Amino acid sequence: MSTAAAVVALVLAGLTAVAVIVIGSLGVRVTRSTDDFLAASRTVRSRANAAAIAGQSLSVASFLGIAGIVLSQGVDGLWYPVGFVAGFLVLLLFVAAPLRRSGAYTVPDFAETRLDSAALRTMTTVVVCVIGWLYLVPQLQASGLLLMVLTGAPGWVGVLTVGVVVTAAVTFGGMRSMTFVQAFGFWVKAVALTVPAVVLVAWFLGTGLATGPAAPATFDRPTSIAVHDPVTLQVADPVTVRISGDGPTRTVTWEPGPRPVAGGSSLAFPAGARVPVVEGAVADQGAWDRPFGSGERDPLWVYSLLLATCLGVAGLPHVLVRYYTNPDGRAARRTTVLVLALLGGFSIVPIVLGALSRLSAPQLLVGGEGDAAVLTLPSIALGGWPGVVLGGLVAAGIATTLLAVSAGLLLSVAGVLSSDVLPGRLGDFRIAAHVAGAVPIVLALVMVRLDFAQTISLALAVAASTFAPLLLLGIWWRGLTDRGALAGIVVGGVISLGAALATLFGAQLPGTLGILLDQPAAVSVPLAVLTMVLVSRATASRIPSGVGRTLLRLHAPERLGLGEMRVGRG
Repeated sequence: MSTAAAVVALVLAGLTAVAVIVIGSLGVRVTRSTDDFLAASRTVRSRANAAAIAGQSLSVASFLGIAGIVLSQGVDGLWYPVGFVAGFLVLLLFVAAPLRRSGAYTVPDFAETRLDSAALRTMTTVVVCVIGWLYLVPQLQASGLLLMVLTGAPGWVGVLTVGVVVTAAVTFGGMRSMTFVQAFGFWVKAVALTVPAVVLVAWFLGTGLATGPAAPATFDRPTSIAVHDPVTLQVADPVTVRISGDGPTRTVTWEPGPRPVAGGSSLAFPAGARVPVVEGAVADQGAWDRPFGSGERDPLWVYSLLLATCLGVAGLPHVLVRYYTNPDGRAARRTTVLVLALLGGFSIVPIVLGALSRLSAPQLLVGGEGDAAVLTLPSIALGGWPGVVLGGLVAAGIATTLLAVSAGLLLSVAGVLSSDVLPGRLGDFRIAAHVAGAVPIVLALVMVRLDFAQTISLALAVAASTFAPLLLLGIWWRGLTDRGALAGIVVGGVISLGAALATLFGAQLPGTLGILLDQPAAVSVPLAVLTMVLVSRATASRIPSGVGRTLLRLHAPERLGLGEMRVGRG
C-alpha cells in the first residue's frame, strides 16, 4: 500500500475508532446496575438488537477471512458463509425465544436454571471463557495485520493497542454501550465494504480483465512482493525471480516444486510469469472454481466445517447473550429474522471481493497474506486517488469491526466471570473485564496466525461440541440430566479444544487425522450428543423434579403470565 493510501487509511480508521469510543460512552450515563451492564435492562428492541448481533457476528472472518479463503481456495470458501447464516436459522427455530424466556443473564445461568447443578454452572463458565478467548484471538491478530499493512509496524503493536482500547471500553460501558457500538459498527462496515465492492465490480466489467475461467493466474506487470513471515511456495512453471532482503540480492530460476522463502524477503517477478501460490492454496484456476477443487478438498472437511459453523453459531456465548436483552421471546425471534436478512445480504460482498482479488491481485497468493485482500485490493486494482479513498474506507470498516466484535466477545466473558467467579457486583464486572482482556492478548501474541476464517471455525467447533448440544437438548428434551450434560460437554470440549489448540500451535497430521485436526466437529459433535443422551438415560433418577414447569416456562408465550426464572448469583 502506498504512503498516501496508508495515511488516508490510518486517518479514517482513527476517526472511526474515536466515534466508537464516543458512542460507547453514551451508554455509561444510563448504566446504573448489574442488569444494565449485563442485559441493558432487557429493553433492546428488535431492529437495534439485530444490527448489534449482525455487527458483532460480521467479524474479521466474515469479510477478511472469507475473502482470503475465496482468493486462495476458490468456491470452497463459500461453505463458510453458508454454514454461518444457516446457524442463525437454527437459532430462530429452536433457541432464541426459549432462551429469552429463561430469564437468565448468561449461558451458565441457563444451565443452572434448567438442570439445577452448581457443578454444571462452573463447567459452562469455563467453556464461555474458552470460546470467547478463542474467538478473540483472530480479531486481535487482524489488528496486527491491519497495522502492519498500513505502517509496516510489527504485528504485536496492533494486538496490544486494540486489546487495551477494547478492554477499557467494556470496563466502563457494559451491554447498553456495546449495543450502540455494535449497531453503529454494522452500518459503518456495510457501507465501507459495499461501496468499494460496487466500484471494483464496475471497474472489472469495464476493463474486461478476465482471460478465461481456466487460465492460470499470472502477473500482468513487473511485481515486487514483500514476504513478512516464512512461507513455502508451490511453483507450477519455471519462473525467474529476483530475491533480496534475506542476504545478497540474487536472480534465480525456480523449477516446479516447493520453494521455501524466508521472512523479511522481497521477491520481484517479471510480467507474464505464472503466480506461485503459498502452500495449501489452489494453484490451478480450473480447480479454483469447482467445489472440492480437483480432489484436493476432502468432502469430510466440508461436512465437518458445515457442522461446526451451523451448530457453532447456536452455541456462541457473545451471540446468545444478546438475546437476553430482548423484552420477550417474540422480540427475540423477530431479531433473528432481521439478522438473517442482514447477514444473508452482506455475505455476498466478501465473496465478490475475494473473486476479484484472484483476478486482479494474484500477488497476494505469494506472501501468504490473503486475509489482507480486502484491504489492499482497491489500491492494487485502481491505483491513484480512487484506490487511496476506497482503501481508506475499507480500513475504517475494519477498525470498526475489530473494536465492536472484540468488545462483544469481551463483554460475554467478563459477564460470566463477574457473576460466577466474583460476587457479581458492578465493580466486580470491571475487574473481570481486565482479566478477560489480558488472556487473549497473550494468546494472540504466541499462537500461529492461520487464515482468520479457519481460526474462527475452530472456535465454532468448540461451541458446536459443547453449548449447542446443551441448549438444544436442554430446551427440547426433558430427559437431560446434569451428569449427562457435564459428560457431553467434557467429551465434546476436550476433543474439539484439543484439536483447535494443536492446530493453532502449528501441529499437522496426514490424511483423515489431519482433516479432523483441522475441522474436528464431524467427530466431536456426534460424540458430545451421544454422550449426553446415554449418560442422561443412565442417570434418569437425576432429572430435576420441576422439569415440566421449567420447560413450560421456556416454551409458553409471555402473554400467559407464567413469569420468568432467574437464578444464579448477583
